[in-house]
Amino acid sequence: MTQVAAPDSLLAEGLARIAEEIDGAFDALLAVPDDARARLVEAMRYAAIGGGKRLRPLLLASVAEMYGVQREAAIRAGIAIESIHVYSLIHDDLPCMDDDAVRHGKPTLHLAFDEATAVLAGDSLHAFAFEVLSDPATSADPFTRIELVRTLGHASGAQGMAGGQMMDLVAETSEFDLQTVTRLQQLKTGALLGAAVEMGAILGRIPPEGRTHLRGYARDIGLAFQIADDLIDHEGDAAVAGKAVGKDAAAGKETFVSLLGPDRAREQARMLVEQAVGHLAQHGREADLLRAVARYIIERDH
Repeated sequence: MTQVAAPDSLLAEGLARIAEEIDGAFDALLAVPDDARARLVEAMRYAAIGGGKRLRPLLLASVAEMYGVQREAAIRAGIAIESIHVYSLIHDDLPCMDDDAVRHGKPTLHLAFDEATAVLAGDSLHAFAFEVLSDPATSADPFTRIELVRTLGHASGAQGMAGGQMMDLVAETSEFDLQTVTRLQQLKTGALLGAAVEMGAILGRIPPEGRTHLRGYARDIGLAFQIADDLIDHEGDAAVAGKAVGKDAAAGKETFVSLLGPDRAREQARMLVEQAVGHLAQHGREADLLRAVARYIIERDH
């Protein structure tokens, strides 16, 4: 009789595996040149290797695995989406944005190197993402590659993550209601999480109409993820979180916690996770890792 891993064990194994694979792929693909560009690539490696939860690549690879996609293709697509995520963190930490000193428990890139190098490292990781996706090594099918590129491009720009970041900057000098805060977070945080799920299905050649339940899952975990982040910022420990906490209140931003209160926000996150799990009802054990990811989102402390 086959033993089925417990959800916590399944998630721990999944996170450990994807972290090793993503770090290995970055290490192999970001070779340091023997010329004046060396400092730039070293900065890219500093930001990309050995940090973060790797949730986006884990989501992408988990969906891809459900549809029989080769692991190497999923990891390459995961590298692309993680490159976008890392570039956004590099730029987000800059003095002109959030001006943060710590990321993943170590000095932010502009402090470890310098501001100009940090800007170029972020720019280069952005370009690197689409270089990887458009390479036939990711998919032999050009239609699959272009759909991957379009999906990640849309999720990264003004209609997605960058648009949400702009709203977040405006939030420092504006009063946002719950609907506006929800929209902000659907773009800033939810867009890339949604792209990760979508890209796994694209690699699996699932037509758009067959991805509706996965979009519902991604939408709900995206909002739950941000509520959990707001709770960590409100009541978390900076040493555990690996980044500064209390920033939103200090900046005067409206968040799910400030608008709902911590108890209602926590309950809303739990409801969203249960809805997300419900979207996977048509899948069997092959979706257990996705279910475990959803539940982990509101249990994490960093």
